[in-house]
Order: sequence, then C-alpha cells, then structure tokens
Amino acid sequence: MAGKSTLNRLELSRQQPTRYHKIAYDEAAIEALPVTLFLEAHQRPPKQIILDLDATDDPLHGHQEGRFFQGYYDCYCYLPLYIFCGRHLLAAKLRRSNIDGSAGSIEEVERIVRQIRDRWPYIRILLRADSGFARETLMAWCEQNRVDYVFGLARNERLAAMIEQELVAARAASENSGRPARRFKDFQWSTIDSWSRRRRVIAKAEWTQGEANPRFIVTSLKRAEAPARRLYEDIYCARGDMENRIKECQLDLYADRTSAATMRTNQLRLWFASMAYVLICALRRIGLANTVFANATCGTIRLKLLKIGALIRISVRRVRIAMASACPAADDWARAARRLADTAKARASPV
Repeated sequence: MAGKSTLNRLELSRQQPTRYHKIAYDEAAIEALPVTLFLEAHQRPPKQIILDLDATDDPLHGHQEGRFFQGYYDCYCYLPLYIFCGRHLLAAKLRRSNIDGSAGSIEEVERIVRQIRDRWPYIRILLRADSGFARETLMAWCEQNRVDYVFGLARNERLAAMIEQELVAARAASENSGRPARRFKDFQWSTIDSWSRRRRVIAKAEWTQGEANPRFIVTSLKRAEAPARRLYEDIYCARGDMENRIKECQLDLYADRTSAATMRTNQLRLWFASMAYVLICALRRIGLANTVFANATCGTIRLKLLKIGALIRISVRRVRIAMASACPAADDWARAARRLADTAKARASPV
C-alpha cells in the first residue's frame, strides 16, 4: 500500500535504519521468501524438481554503479542470474557484467537447495543450464551434495572429433530424405586439465539445411535412467521455456528498470519486479485455474484483468466493485476474487 515516495525512500535506505533513513529491508528474508512460497504451493513434496539457471542482459543507458561493456550482448549492461523451478521464480540476483556467466551460482543454488531440503529432505534435485554453467566448481559441488545436473557443453575440436562418424551418417540420412537428420552418441569424456574427473557426455550429431549442427551436453544422470536421445530432446531442451519466464519478468513486469545510481537500489528494484511476478504466478495458479488465463503470460493478465476500469463503492461493511457489463473478463475476474478470498480464509482458519 506504500506510495511512490515511500518506496523511493526504501530504495535509498541503508542496511540498518538511521535517524534520517528510518526504513530498511532484510536482504536475507527477501531472498528466502520466493522459495518459501514455492514450498507452500505444494500440498506434498514432488519426487523430483528441476531448477533452471540462466543469465541474461539488462542494458544500461546511464553511468550506474557496476556498469561494464559486455562483448557478447554488445552493450553496457548488468548480468542478472535467474533461477526458476517450472513457473516458480526462486532467485533473481543482480550482477556486474564483467564476470563469468556462472559467477555466484554456487552460492545461490546452495542457499535454495538448503532451504528446500529443510522442508523436503529426500527430494531429488536436478540442475539444468546452458554451457555457461558447465564449470568444474559447480559440477563438483553438485556431485558432493546429491544434486544431479545436465548442462550444455561448449564445442571444441576434441569433442567434434568424437562424432565424425555420426555426422557422416546424419548427413547421408539427411541427403537421402531431404529432411534434417540427427544421431546421438553417449561417451565418457574429460577436459585436458580443468575437470577433476571423467563425466558422461551426450553428443547430438545433426545435419540440417546443408550443414552440420553438433551439440553437446554433460550430465550426472546414468544411462539406465536417461538414454541419450531422451536426455537431450525431452530433458535438456525443455530448459528453453525458462527464457519465456525471463521475458515475462523483464518485458511484462519491468525487471529491467535499473536506472538508479547504486547496485543496491537496482537489486531492490529487481526484487520488486520479481515479487510482482511471484504474485501474478500465485494469481494464475490459485485464482485463474481452469480459465482462459490459466496459462496466460503476465503481460496478458495485466492487460486483460488488472488494467481495467471499475466503479468502487466503500461502505461500513463491504467494498463493492462494479465492472462494465461489456467487460469480457468480468466472470473470470469475479471467479478469481472468490477463489483468492476462499484460499485466504482457509489459511487463516485454525487447523
């Protein structure tokens, strides 16, 4: 219910309240809240969860603290780290862009895994990310802490040499059929000096549009539980949906509004946008289930459910909200309001 001036004072606050900055925030509590809400969204623990990690660019147009030019994105930007489990946002960490894409990921994953296992001690956890996270430190941490992983693996000459025969077979099949063709190879592999052990690598030898398109992933999953094709096509490739979640945060909910002078303030703004995503995710899960908005994006929900006109009458006993008779989403809006109210009453009632 805070106004913009109060929120601005919060953004410019310090870690501890002072005489002139009387409001502050608890960074650890803010970071733990999305994971707590994720846990409370389940009546019983699932057998396995998949945590998706990804870094993205947050372009900057001023001289903010931590501003650096990022060659890959060809702009001055921040490099926030996002962690999702399905549609649930678990972490949004603002970072400078002059770092490795996986920097800080162990600390964030360790915090989230610890909080999840405090509630669900026996759950199986799988990390999934692109080749920017296939680092010895992260993989070794996973192996030491009962966390499985499947990461993309950057191509090099040694890896390409391992699938020469498979590429020849894929090319022949593609030229005969006129369609893309792919072959898979499953083998143990290690780098020359950066990995501490040999690990399972899956190679996709694909020939498409008249040229080779090889891809590689590294995983801790065993062959018996995840054959090569299924591991690549059904498990690893599904991580692409996380990019849609990041777009919802940054485009629909303005997570890129990081124009303040300090990284501390910009991190708080990123958390504000992240909590907006968490709230809309809860609205979608609880209030909009079995409606046309059950799988709608945050932008669609904002446009068709939240940014509509209504007449509000407040009396001693109740608040009445009157919508236009032509509002196409009036029934879904009312249904969502009832469901949210019923859920709130159920949570408030003693067990």
